[in-house]
Amino acid sequence: MVVTSKSSPMAQDLLHSFTLPKTLRLKTKQQELLIRVTTLCLIYVLAFITRLFSVLRYESMIHEFDPYFNYRTTLYLTRHGLAEFWNWFDSESWYPLGRIVGGTLYPGLMLTAAAIHHVLRLLRLAVHIREVCVLTAPFFASNTALVAYFFAKECWDSGAGIAAAALIAICPGYISRSVAGSYDNEGVAIFALLLTFYLFVKAVNTGSLAWALGAAFGYFYMVSAWGGYVFIINLVPLYVLVLLVTGRYSLRLYVAYNCMYVLGMLLAMQIRFVGFQHVQSGEHMAAMGVFFLLQVFFFLDWVRHLLSDTKLFQAFLRITVTSAVAVGAVALGVGMASGYISPWTGRFYSLLDPTYAKDHIPIIASVSEHQPTAWSSFMFDFHILLFLFPAGLYFCFKRLSDATIFLVMYGLTSMYFAGVMVRLILVATPAVCLISAIAVSATVKNLTRVVRAKSPAVQSGSTKGTGTAKGSSKGVVDNSQPFQRNGAIVLLLGAFYLLSRYAIHCTWVTSEAYSSPSIVLAARGAHGNRVIFDDYREAYFWLRQNTPPDAKVMSWWDYGYQITAMGNRTVIVDNNTWNNTHIATVGRAMSSYEDEAYEIMRSLDVDYVLVVFGGVTGYSSDDINKFLWMVRIGGGVFPVIKEPDYLVNGEYRVDKGAAPKMLNCLMYKLSYYRFGELTTEYGKPPGYDRARGVEIGNKDIKLEYLEEAFTTQNWIVRIYKVKPPKNRC
Repeated sequence: MVVTSKSSPMAQDLLHSFTLPKTLRLKTKQQELLIRVTTLCLIYVLAFITRLFSVLRYESMIHEFDPYFNYRTTLYLTRHGLAEFWNWFDSESWYPLGRIVGGTLYPGLMLTAAAIHHVLRLLRLAVHIREVCVLTAPFFASNTALVAYFFAKECWDSGAGIAAAALIAICPGYISRSVAGSYDNEGVAIFALLLTFYLFVKAVNTGSLAWALGAAFGYFYMVSAWGGYVFIINLVPLYVLVLLVTGRYSLRLYVAYNCMYVLGMLLAMQIRFVGFQHVQSGEHMAAMGVFFLLQVFFFLDWVRHLLSDTKLFQAFLRITVTSAVAVGAVALGVGMASGYISPWTGRFYSLLDPTYAKDHIPIIASVSEHQPTAWSSFMFDFHILLFLFPAGLYFCFKRLSDATIFLVMYGLTSMYFAGVMVRLILVATPAVCLISAIAVSATVKNLTRVVRAKSPAVQSGSTKGTGTAKGSSKGVVDNSQPFQRNGAIVLLLGAFYLLSRYAIHCTWVTSEAYSSPSIVLAARGAHGNRVIFDDYREAYFWLRQNTPPDAKVMSWWDYGYQITAMGNRTVIVDNNTWNNTHIATVGRAMSSYEDEAYEIMRSLDVDYVLVVFGGVTGYSSDDINKFLWMVRIGGGVFPVIKEPDYLVNGEYRVDKGAAPKMLNCLMYKLSYYRFGELTTEYGKPPGYDRARGVEIGNKDIKLEYLEEAFTTQNWIVRIYKVKPPKNRC
């Protein structure tokens, strides 16, 4: 069979029929724009769908603890309107104190979800508010990817923008707080944080008042959404101060910061939970100080243009700066002495000193996400970005500008705070992705330039002389070029391999670690089958159906929001943790003997007590493992509670060697009641605690003032009824 090089007339006709007309052919820049837009659309969709594992594996539900309060308040907002929401007094929480909801929360998340729900209803889409709440975080994660693109493009180039959008779309450090069902403030706050930074840097680069106004409104949205806005209001003035010190003052900087600070401050004060803190709190004084310092710089710049004598200006400069610093110091001192300027809060101190919370505020230290970050957590959440981050810093320092200086400061400060507190990895993630994207973009661009470079000729011999000499002067090929090109190809393949491993790691982490709702537990059975523990919802459903509507439930504060939202019952304390004394009272009751605890519960009108117990299933996040924090918090207010009374030689035990007070306190009794009769594991004695791997020390537990009301199928949640007082003779 002979194959000719010429195509048949039919093939040529088909080829001409599929050729685009000249009017539809795109130029090179148009092709690049089309590819860029298509890539961003794919990244937008990827950022959304990669956060849906929890919905696919379980169902559409709210995760964790705090999101249940957010969902409950959003539901109230959609049903009763904004006016009722602002003035809502919640009598079902913090009994008997209650809570003024409108003045004690950041309403940005609730207002956002309610607005989305309202728009969907206008479009005749019958969507329940719960589904909106479940999908709010993935939706804003997709928007964050777009903002990351524009931010990196503003600081570097469009290639870095594409890389930044792709990296942050699947980064586990961000996914941990933005999966479907994670209806928490951070779900929209990270979008607002990055948007504010982008608009401010854009305003500094252009000097445009419009971009500065945008930054102010972005900051207002951030203030309305999350208390982490304090990071913005301290990082931005620090950045301005660095620019002033390094001689980078400009009118563009003056316009950008003044507009953002003044308008942003006025808008932030409209949030009831913030109010006048913006001008009275010590955490906001740095921004105010830099604002006045910027006015001094503007004044000095104006005077410098008026004075022709350099020596006279230098003298005026010294006098002005000295006077400004002295006046500022005196004003700060008078404000703090008079009490007008409040000191830093304990939470702010805990960010500067990791040991502060443990020594002074145990309720903050008791939260696992407030612990210092281990290196394994950095590797788990950042993967190869942990190595690309220093490389990106190198490229930023190599090409310093106002924008890259901001990126460097954002990256270094956020990484420090991420090391202080596990939770703040979330704040560092956008900076790590942006700076790593610069490293990826610059490296790939340099390597592709080497690969695409043509082999140069090396000149040899003299250009003058005979024709033979001229012929030899045409040059020879540089033999080192192929090696450089091959090396660049190998490095490019290695870079793409590492990025593919990053994508695989992110997908696995999202699927296995960050898509499991804490309210529904999952485990593997003996044969590898998946076992679901739905005890939390079982217990809350029982509360809602089998207790009086006005029943008061006492539990540790971790479960307050869920009990109120799902069980629809009044709680003594919840996750707001605004009243340390009230929480310490509950801690004292749990760590006291039953008769002493009964008097405390009667004083609080407690009808039911709920405890979480993991001895049967091996669930480690139960109340027995949290008990020492109850002792510490209770002992911080009531000296009668002493931690050494519950320890043996400094060791926390629940077996036969446990301390007598530990074996007879209320928490121990409620957790292990009837547990001594139960065989939990083959080959182990009755009363074997699978969570702690020991046989309990007190199996003969009798209750005098409480009675068991309900225990879930897997013994994870146990509910006890408080008996009424005995009749007096």
